[in-house]
Amino acid sequence: MASKQDKFYYQNLIDAAEISVKAAEYLVECLEGYDPEKFHERLDKMHAFEHLGDEKKHEMSRALAKAFVTPVDREDLAQISQNIDEVTDSVEEVLQRFYMDQIKEVTPESVEFSKKIVECCRQMKDMLGEFENFKKPAKLHQMVVDLNHTEEECDRLYMEACLNLRRASREPLDIFFWREIYDEMEDCSDACEHVGDCIETVVMKNT
Repeated sequence: MASKQDKFYYQNLIDAAEISVKAAEYLVECLEGYDPEKFHERLDKMHAFEHLGDEKKHEMSRALAKAFVTPVDREDLAQISQNIDEVTDSVEEVLQRFYMDQIKEVTPESVEFSKKIVECCRQMKDMLGEFENFKKPAKLHQMVVDLNHTEEECDRLYMEACLNLRRASREPLDIFFWREIYDEMEDCSDACEHVGDCIETVVMKNT
């Protein structure tokens, strides 16, 4: 049974991952009801998620600075916290890219990709919910593998989306803008996978 202080670390990571999930779900909402006229309010709402993620990261940093003993190496906890924060940052950057490139309408691939990002984030959160059982890692290991598989699906979607840009005979500048957006979306799934990599590192250190 984890102590009350140990529970704080695990719950902080779960809460941070939940913020990533909500940010990703909001990205889907923005793309499914795409309206360039509403960008400022939507960017503000997305930034609120990013700010909440920062707060969770700072809470973790403050707790680690004061702690004498932590359930796993404090460096690993700090790295996992940082990586979760990067997931939320990456989701925000996708929406920012739509604004900066003044995209007038979305592609079907971008909506599909955003839904796959939600799947990655949910798997990441579920994995963190199992994290406190890292000394009995069978289930946790499978969750990491499942997340890796979803990230690979994102890689395939990325390649097909980029190929479809060429097949559609778009203008070169249009292709460039969409490649940037798809790059940002792939960064989201990669960031989720990096959290899984950190979890695997903790497991290897402690088994």
